[in-house]
Amino acid sequence: MTLPENFLWGGATAANQVEGGVLEGGRGLANIDMMPCGSDRKKVAAGTMKMLEWDDNYYYPAKEAIDMYHRYMEDIKLFAKMGFKVYRMSLSWSRIFPNGDDAEPNEEGLLFYENIFNELHKYGIEPLVTIAHFDVPLNLIKKYGSWRNRKLIDFYAQYARTVLTRYKGLVKYWLTINEINILLHQPFVGGGIVFEEGENQEEVKYQAAHHQLVASALATKIAHELDQENKVGCMLAGGNNYPYTCRPEDYQEAINRDREGYFFIDVQARGKYPNYALKKFERENLHIIIEPEDVKILASAPVDFVSFSYYSSRTVSAHSEDYEHTTGNIFGTIKNPNLPSTEWGWQIDPLGLRNSLNQMYDRYQKPLFIVENGLGAVDVPDENGFIDDEYRIDYIRKHIQAFKDAVEIDGIELLGYTTWGCVDLIAASTGQMSKRYGFIHVDRDDEGNGTMKRTKKKSFYWYKQVIESNGENLTSDNISTSIDTTVK
Repeated sequence: MTLPENFLWGGATAANQVEGGVLEGGRGLANIDMMPCGSDRKKVAAGTMKMLEWDDNYYYPAKEAIDMYHRYMEDIKLFAKMGFKVYRMSLSWSRIFPNGDDAEPNEEGLLFYENIFNELHKYGIEPLVTIAHFDVPLNLIKKYGSWRNRKLIDFYAQYARTVLTRYKGLVKYWLTINEINILLHQPFVGGGIVFEEGENQEEVKYQAAHHQLVASALATKIAHELDQENKVGCMLAGGNNYPYTCRPEDYQEAINRDREGYFFIDVQARGKYPNYALKKFERENLHIIIEPEDVKILASAPVDFVSFSYYSSRTVSAHSEDYEHTTGNIFGTIKNPNLPSTEWGWQIDPLGLRNSLNQMYDRYQKPLFIVENGLGAVDVPDENGFIDDEYRIDYIRKHIQAFKDAVEIDGIELLGYTTWGCVDLIAASTGQMSKRYGFIHVDRDDEGNGTMKRTKKKSFYWYKQVIESNGENLTSDNISTSIDTTVK
């Protein structure tokens, strides 16, 4: 058998993309609640269009999402039927500290997640919990300027200590900050940053990044002090960059682009700034304030494992203007003629996952965890309401085979695999429901219409079979397409 017996199979979601209930249970508003569906979403995400209040001219999908706030028991039951060993989820910071700077946490919010963890344990499912997944309380943005302000370190540390203390014994796998490198590409999403006119945007982003890195190290330190059983990971929006040609300058460009993301993990896994980052600050005249105490904190608490998302590889050139461009997650990339693409232009590259695993394991020599991977696609139910999503099965099958090869042939130490959007959810990049990832269909459209009814897709039964066989049975030949799709 390729994978260890204790391999953690499961699925992943984020609070802001599934919960809804944004004004219930004492919750405060967060940056992500202000992300509208439509063409202005990218400008808000980039921090160049200020939107810190709801505008009646826009639709905000996070308000209701898929209503997991009221339906989590139903959804967890379905996860259990698939045989999940782990469920990766996030906490809503503003559900626990509604304003972010509150003296005391919101008990109703704490109890909500405690109930979820107890429900997961009822079915033998291990929670893997992200403390901050594209999530900053709105008050911290308005009052302090969000992560550009050093005070956010203390507010986050208080939040982390609160949840790590409260959920001791219920949660042992933690991630500090989701896709921390997204801060450089979508500053409002990754850090609640709204740029002011005349600001040095690069300086603001890297100063905010420094504050997040110190906060992450503090959370890791607190977790280890509170419970030696805690395992804490960092989280990268992964996917390596290929040089478009064998020109040396294209190869150099690929190295430089990879370093943009590795920078964060180098700090979190190794406990110090890499020289290339310090040289960048010096070369570009970026004045990043790093206190002597920060250096000690970073060194004192490297993470236990490295987790990452993988959807596609990217292709770059020193002469990128000469080539056709497409998208890969939120990263711009030259279109690779050797790879097929999804309906949203994301290029499909299973071997790239194996390559990424090898690069990260060689670099960090720490256990790895694939915490996001999946296919966003338009699903069309048949006359009986059944979705035969063989295309999703094919995508996931090839990526599972790729990481199995990384384990068996290359010797990678891999803790687990959680597919992204195991139940249909609001797509982070577009705010759409029509960009579906799940094994479970949710009756909800891009305008917020629908019953929220959950039904099982073909992939639901296939993934159940994969987990039962610990990844040995990847075929879908024996999966019937005339199965009962109701939730039971």
